[in-house]
Amino acid sequence: MKLNRRAFIGTATAAATLSAPMLNAQGKPRVVVVGGGAGGATAARYIAKDSDGAIDVTLIEPSRTYYTCFFSNLYIGGFRDLQSIAHNYAKLASDYGINVVHDWATGVDRDAKTVALAGGGSVPYDRLILSPGIDFVEGAVPGWDLSAQTAMPHAYKAGTQTALLKSQIEAMPEGGTFVMVAPPNPYRCPPGPYERISMVAHVLRDRNPTAKIIIADPKANFSKQGLFEEGWNKHYSGMITRIGPDFGGENVSVNAATMEVDVDGEVIKADVCNVIPVQKAGHICEAAGLTEGNWAPVDGHTMVSRMDENIHILGDATNQGDMPKSGFSANSQAKVAAMAVRGALTGSRVFPAKFSNTCWSLIDTDDGVKVGASYEATDEKIAKTDGFVSQTGEDAALRKATYEESIGWYEGITSDMFG
Repeated sequence: MKLNRRAFIGTATAAATLSAPMLNAQGKPRVVVVGGGAGGATAARYIAKDSDGAIDVTLIEPSRTYYTCFFSNLYIGGFRDLQSIAHNYAKLASDYGINVVHDWATGVDRDAKTVALAGGGSVPYDRLILSPGIDFVEGAVPGWDLSAQTAMPHAYKAGTQTALLKSQIEAMPEGGTFVMVAPPNPYRCPPGPYERISMVAHVLRDRNPTAKIIIADPKANFSKQGLFEEGWNKHYSGMITRIGPDFGGENVSVNAATMEVDVDGEVIKADVCNVIPVQKAGHICEAAGLTEGNWAPVDGHTMVSRMDENIHILGDATNQGDMPKSGFSANSQAKVAAMAVRGALTGSRVFPAKFSNTCWSLIDTDDGVKVGASYEATDEKIAKTDGFVSQTGEDAALRKATYEESIGWYEGITSDMFG
């Protein structure tokens, strides 16, 4: 089935259809959602619309304008403008009655069931949903921390960082060098760094054809590797060099002041350097004491924290099993969590958790590829049940159709998130 806005929303709504809610005898239960991305915005909207006013929903999100990380690479490549990936929360407030609070959530008092705000005060909850996305592990790339993000942007939180990286690429000198320091697993959007390389190459091929692209990569293999390498050879021959762990790609340090990248003792002078560091759950999860290592463990049946039965955690922040960290995954998990929260607070019916994910990537004009799978919850994790991936050697018509499918999905998921 070709995926378009109507099909995406219709399928998602059918999967999440619930019985009529029952009002809590003690008054309206309160749900607080922290983070307004693919997980949080979706969860807030589904709880509000499906409870028919029976649940009071508050969404805490510091940004008034939200830029999607998914499709931000296409902005870098010149296929979209920045406004096309920008969204706001007006409809969630006006059409669904969600109380949207633009502030930072700084802590959670799990005993008192309150969320502290940077602006002062706190918000009480009966159920809390955390969907804060990622933060970065400071010092994971020697020489780089957040103070270096202007000189060497990560652009792995979309918006100003993405615009900065795009402007740096376009200002590269003739024959200059772009260096990416790729992240180790696990991280947000497994194909993302390599789609970004494709989009950078697309820009440089037309604007600066003698420029070079170097990837310092700590991983032996990466998502859709055969597809990307086929595409790079076809569209950007001789432009891209990847240095994997066998050649020092896991031994990298940077100097933002001199724009130098040291790869296993070999110093590379970079004109643009995109550092994508080791990632971890958004800070609020750690502050609430809900993480083990870098991520927050959850029960896949309901997305509830394994450390607090009143808190659900979604998306990139979680350690949940086989699902990749992606916008599609977060959106899928949000519907499971919303159903579980409604069931717990209003007695509505809860169906067995089912999940899906697809990640599309654009390699060059109309050359789209994808990977995806279906999942189900077990007591141990969210487990993959089947999967698919584009194949090398596909014809141009199929690749164009895959790209067009991704555009339909984007329209569908953003409508599902923001109404």
